[in-house]
Order: sequence, then structure tokens, then C-alpha cells
Amino acid sequence: MTRAVLAALALAAVAPAAAQAPAAAPLRIGFVSFRDVLQRTPGYASAESTFTREVEGFRQEVAQLQQQMDSAVQAFDQQSIALSPAARTQKQRDLQQMQQRIEQRTGELQQRAGDRERELLRPIQARVESVIQGMRAELNLALILDTGPGNGVVAFDPALDLTARVLERLQRAQ
Repeated sequence: MTRAVLAALALAAVAPAAAQAPAAAPLRIGFVSFRDVLQRTPGYASAESTFTREVEGFRQEVAQLQQQMDSAVQAFDQQSIALSPAARTQKQRDLQQMQQRIEQRTGELQQRAGDRERELLRPIQARVESVIQGMRAELNLALILDTGPGNGVVAFDPALDLTARVLERLQRAQ
């Protein structure tokens, strides 16, 4: 038999089975503005304010360190012509060590910022995610998409927007 005949026989055998298969349930989708929910969740504004204030302190420290580095480089540039080769080499090493200390301190501050974010904001985010996951299961939705900026949702049926319901449930949980 030719391949075409075999393919036709295979399709004929599958067609009746496919016709008898139950239709798949329609895909149910919901939408939520995760950022709006977070911003309106009790405790989030205070936690975010604390986090922002602390991170700003970290940024100021890094800026001050960088300013010291810039001043040291500028002083080196002005003095380098008058320095002996050995002194110039030593000053360059000093500047490299200073840069390494700045990078190390910046890394430490980034780690502290990450720790504070996990401590202050993540518990609230986890609570919101838990409520959304509960609603997804309760409403028998396949998925819930975030309608926030930059998330790729161009248009959706406003009746499927669960933002108000999530907020209501978070308020009741307080």
C-alpha cells in the first residue's frame, strides 16, 4: 500500500473516535490589576514608604562614596604628571582598592535592600497572591492575567476584571 492510502485509512479510523470525544470545556480567564490591589491593600503603603525611605538612604551612601571616588580620580589626574612612576603606580592601586571597596559596599547595600523588601513587602504580596489564587480556584478560572502597565494585555472584557473583588476580600480578611 502507498503512504497516501495508509494515511487515509488512519484518518478514517480516528475520525469516528474524535467525533465521539466530549468537547473540551471553554477556557475561562480573569483579569486583575495586581499593582492597584497592592497599593490599596492595608499595610502596603506603610511598608512601601519604609522600604523607599531606607533604600533612599542606601542610594545616598553610594552616591557619597562615588563622589569621593570621583574626587580622588580628579586629584590623581591633576597630580599624575608630577608623580614618579612608582608613586603613580601606587596611586593607581589605591584608586583600584577604593573602587573595590565601593563595589563591595554597594553589593552589601543591595543585599540589605533585597532583605528589607522580602521582610516588608513580600508578605503582603504573598497574601494578595493567595487571595487571587483562591478566587481563581473558586471561580474555576484557568488563569488570571495582570492588566497592569507593561503586561501585554491590550483589551479585555471589564466584567472579567476581578480587581474590586480581590480588594473586597482582602478588606474582609482584616
